[in-house]
Amino acid sequence: MRRSTRVALWIGLPAVLLVGAAFALNRWIASDDFRERLGTAASEALGAPVRAQRLSLAWWPLPAVAVDGLTIQARTPLSLQRVELRPRWGALFLGNVRIQTLVVREAVLPEATIALLSARLSEDKAATRKAGGGATPDDEALDFSLLPRELVLDEVTWFAADGARTTVDATLRFDGDGWPRESKVAITGGNLRGTTIALQREAGATAWRLDARVGGGRIQGPIAVSPPAPDAKNRRVALKGSLRTEGVEVSALTAPSRTLTGRLQASTEINAQFPERVSADALVAALRTDTRFTVSEAVINGIDLAKAVTTVGLSRGGQTGLDTLAGQVSTRGKAITLSNLVASSGVLAATGEVNIAPSRALSGRVRVDLTRGTTGQVTGVPLALGGTLDDPQVTLTRAALLGAAIGTALMPGVGTSAGANLGDRVGEGLKGLFGGGREAQR
Repeated sequence: MRRSTRVALWIGLPAVLLVGAAFALNRWIASDDFRERLGTAASEALGAPVRAQRLSLAWWPLPAVAVDGLTIQARTPLSLQRVELRPRWGALFLGNVRIQTLVVREAVLPEATIALLSARLSEDKAATRKAGGGATPDDEALDFSLLPRELVLDEVTWFAADGARTTVDATLRFDGDGWPRESKVAITGGNLRGTTIALQREAGATAWRLDARVGGGRIQGPIAVSPPAPDAKNRRVALKGSLRTEGVEVSALTAPSRTLTGRLQASTEINAQFPERVSADALVAALRTDTRFTVSEAVINGIDLAKAVTTVGLSRGGQTGLDTLAGQVSTRGKAITLSNLVASSGVLAATGEVNIAPSRALSGRVRVDLTRGTTGQVTGVPLALGGTLDDPQVTLTRAALLGAAIGTALMPGVGTSAGANLGDRVGEGLKGLFGGGREAQR
């Protein structure tokens, strides 16, 4: 046998065997029997029916296992059009299954379904741990080597519990310690459509630089995480950030609500402390933010403050244009408080405080002063804010309304606002004297 023939055999035979093995593996993975057995095992683990239309090996751009038409049947079904798992080949040859890249395409992820599945998995782990006398959840360390080094999301839609949908394209890359190295997110659908977010890790630290483009403006600044010391008894993570907002359209952040429009300038301090292993809801509940802001070219839609003064708080609808609007915003979880509000526009000036509940319900008090006529007479009326973020309402408190009625009876026109002010102050005094609650002033 000639040497060239032997070389061809040495090179060609392994290649043929490799191609044959890959073909056989692909046939086995794509078989109905394997797909059904895998679906049954996943259904038992999740406690919900799991179905896949097709399993296969994908060869481009790198070899990967692909699942098409994956669904998890629940009250709100979870669906993934395609999932690709690309292993770390070096670890695989050593007998360890590690994921290099996870690709998810055209998925719909309902928040309620994910929460339900997570709860079931946690219950199963707790039962297994109790039966085996194993470690408690706080004693378990998360093995970051099991996480993918790269996550690619292509048209992935998050279906929130309140019905809102947000679709994103994203690429996230992780370092060996499990923390993100860099990420790029583009929101392609939903209320924040057009928003882009970039996160870049600072070398050798659990700190990142955030750069977000939203509503024609920019939000940027540093964010740092301080993990607990190895010997710490209180295993809690601390998060801090300092962000600067420039030229962002306010309604882009509050969409679909357009109660307030205008260009936002703000500085925000972020703080949070939470356990090492925390759910998304618990993380949101732990967040604390404090913001000082100004809004240029501001317009309040749904309330005409000048008309509210002239009708002693009985008006509905309209809008109020403002030359200046400034104040502070504090968030504690999903609850929002606006304080030290100062607004002015020509003859109108307003101050007050507003609370926004997680349900988007509004409450608070606003005092509006309106300068009238050439004499510069100031008409001031205290108003109670109510309704919702999408349908704000202003009315007089009960004490102020009684005072306005008395003032109108004694001095029609002129006495209305004066009586409202006096009635409001009397109501506040009586509330403090007799220990009345908030209802005493309504």
